[in-house]
Amino acid sequence: METEPLLGSRRSDSSGVPSTSTTTTTATTTSSSSGGRNYSSSGSTSQIDDLYIQQAAVFIEDAIQYRTINHRVDSQSLRLYRWYYSEACQWVLSTAIFVVLALAFFEKPSSLSVTSDLRLRHVLWEPPCGLTEGIEVFCLVLFIIDVVIKSYLIGWKEFQKSKWLIAYALVLAASIVDWTVTLCLFCEEKVRIRRLLRPFFLLQNSSLMKKAFKCLQQTIPQITSVMLLLALHLLLFTMIAMLLFTRVQMAEDDQEWKTYFRNLPDSLTSLLVLLTTANNPDVMIPAYSLNRAYSLFFITFSLIGTYLLMNLLTAIIYNQFRGYLLSSIQTSLIRRCLGIRGAFEVLCCESPSKTGRRGSIMTVSTNTVLQVLQKVKMSSAHKQEMIKQVKAFTHNCVTAEQFRALFDELHKETMREYPPKPVYRSVFLQKLQTLFSHRFVDYFGNLIVAVHLICIFVTLVHDAETPISERDGFFSGVVNGSFSLYYLLEMAVKIFALGIKGYCSYKSNLFDGLLTIILLILQLSSLVQYGWPRPGWNPALHGLLSLWETVRLANMLVVFRFLRLISSIKLMALVANSLFDLIKNLRAFAGILVVAYYIFAIAGVAFFKDKIPAPQNSTNASLNASISPENMTQQCGTYEQLGYWPNNFNDFAAALVTLWDLMVVNNWQVFLDVFSRYASPWSKLYFVAWWLVSSVIWVNLFVALILENFIHKWDRTYHPSFSDQESEYQMSVQDMFRDDLEEPTEEDLLERLRQHPHLHLPRGPI
Repeated sequence: METEPLLGSRRSDSSGVPSTSTTTTTATTTSSSSGGRNYSSSGSTSQIDDLYIQQAAVFIEDAIQYRTINHRVDSQSLRLYRWYYSEACQWVLSTAIFVVLALAFFEKPSSLSVTSDLRLRHVLWEPPCGLTEGIEVFCLVLFIIDVVIKSYLIGWKEFQKSKWLIAYALVLAASIVDWTVTLCLFCEEKVRIRRLLRPFFLLQNSSLMKKAFKCLQQTIPQITSVMLLLALHLLLFTMIAMLLFTRVQMAEDDQEWKTYFRNLPDSLTSLLVLLTTANNPDVMIPAYSLNRAYSLFFITFSLIGTYLLMNLLTAIIYNQFRGYLLSSIQTSLIRRCLGIRGAFEVLCCESPSKTGRRGSIMTVSTNTVLQVLQKVKMSSAHKQEMIKQVKAFTHNCVTAEQFRALFDELHKETMREYPPKPVYRSVFLQKLQTLFSHRFVDYFGNLIVAVHLICIFVTLVHDAETPISERDGFFSGVVNGSFSLYYLLEMAVKIFALGIKGYCSYKSNLFDGLLTIILLILQLSSLVQYGWPRPGWNPALHGLLSLWETVRLANMLVVFRFLRLISSIKLMALVANSLFDLIKNLRAFAGILVVAYYIFAIAGVAFFKDKIPAPQNSTNASLNASISPENMTQQCGTYEQLGYWPNNFNDFAAALVTLWDLMVVNNWQVFLDVFSRYASPWSKLYFVAWWLVSSVIWVNLFVALILENFIHKWDRTYHPSFSDQESEYQMSVQDMFRDDLEEPTEEDLLERLRQHPHLHLPRGPI
């Protein structure tokens, strides 16, 4: 039976795969484009078949990782490609990205100080010129190698189409130039442009992060109308406020004007902060004290702005985010389907002994599919299940549809098989095993943990006002020792019922067992150092830990042990699983936030470093803001009076914490005020920009992801078509939107394969 060619008739292409004619299937001589050498038919056919299998394996790996298959497919390029995407190589690249980002903590101004407080800050160490620069240039060299390999693998034409790779090359060029300038100026330059460019290395290295960034980029124009409406609302009420709260002759009636609405910038700032509720009700009190009718103005402003427009903004961001993310995930699905179909079509090019037809349908032998699966790097559980399905196929061949259906296994969450329980010959031991395996043993254990926690709580309440030197440790010692013995007994009982392998196969048991062992070690060390508990037990310090440090550590472990109750309550378990899914799926969106934090922190250090002067006559005795004599003379609610000295932009670490405080928006008007006074009134633009990026856009995206994740979890848990086991597995972002995705048609996939830059498919039907 003759096979239709996948590649052109008797033609060598850039893939390094020699094409075969439809009529030339007997022993002939074929020229390989990769080396230009002549092989006999048997040797050439064997090498070509191996190459086809290698190509198919790489395409399947691309499909598993949602990568594009538009890369070189000759033998040498495929080896380089698999090496590049190996765990070791990607780990080195990720480490380099982490190191180059972490340099900001050590570069001048260094964050290596115990505190960022302006009154106490003392830098422990400043790196010499050339140290951090040397580490940085090593990382930049790795990035240059990275972009060169990526560009080679996809080819020059594809490189010209890739905006990310072009931007990658430009960022590296700008970083090298700026690095050279740094060395020429002996590290004394005030601004380093490349610091602002470093987050790009993190952004471009994650495909999901790039999708999230694209979603964010396309969401922003859609919310412009609401943002303009919000700005109009703010401007309108600012004008009304300036008309309401004007300066009058009576000084005692001027407080509202003097404090909040003295001019246009102050009025805008006051209402913008009120929009976030950070200065409510402070902004209203002076006017409200004079006339209760003034409260209607502030209530109306908050109702329209905070509760209507801001929530409308959240709804729009959620809707747009879901739409654009769905389209991005649809692209990922097409990549997976294309990789799987591409692997099948490549295998169809093998020698006729390994391919065939079932009617008018092309097929591939099961032995060939098994060879490919053995070469693919994937989850062992998924691989074993696929191999099992292939071996079950009849006719000893696989069609394109069967080949595609094999990889539906990737969408399934593998259910872990637990080791069998030990078998006891004694009837009495068998009954004990049945008893101890019952779920009520776990319920009783949860009850004991709750009782232990109540005992700890009672002890804490009783000793809250008692100094440590006067406390009696007898009750705590007896309680913790008794419950620790129970935990040890519970651990032994479960090991008896499940066996050591069965016990260790449950994560909850490992968690409980680890805490039990630590508790026993603490109790034994306390017993050895301080003896048996007795009334009035409060011995002096011996060894590394005092008695009360040991007790506190043991109590904290018991509190952590109380978390075992979460899995016993269905709704609580649902919330906990959603939280774990969030941690898993939030990496891309957290990466976007890290990029924003990094850029704003670097910019904040450049703009506001050393702008706030340290207070004079600062001593350790006056660190408490509530008793400092200086603060007693400051205006209430200011940066100085509140003692916000550790919040500044004098180094990178301090800037990150300050940006976090600003994102929470509690008392953020304090920062607006202090930097307006010491830096420039225009500094408010920086803080408003950060509020828009972090609190308005990113937090709403975070809310959207929480809603999407929880809704899917809720539907899977309470929908009758899903079992409890199906509701407990962790979902990826692709899983969350799977029901809304559309499978590409066969014609679309084949057309995309024909457009592959390094594979040349015939124009006719395959």
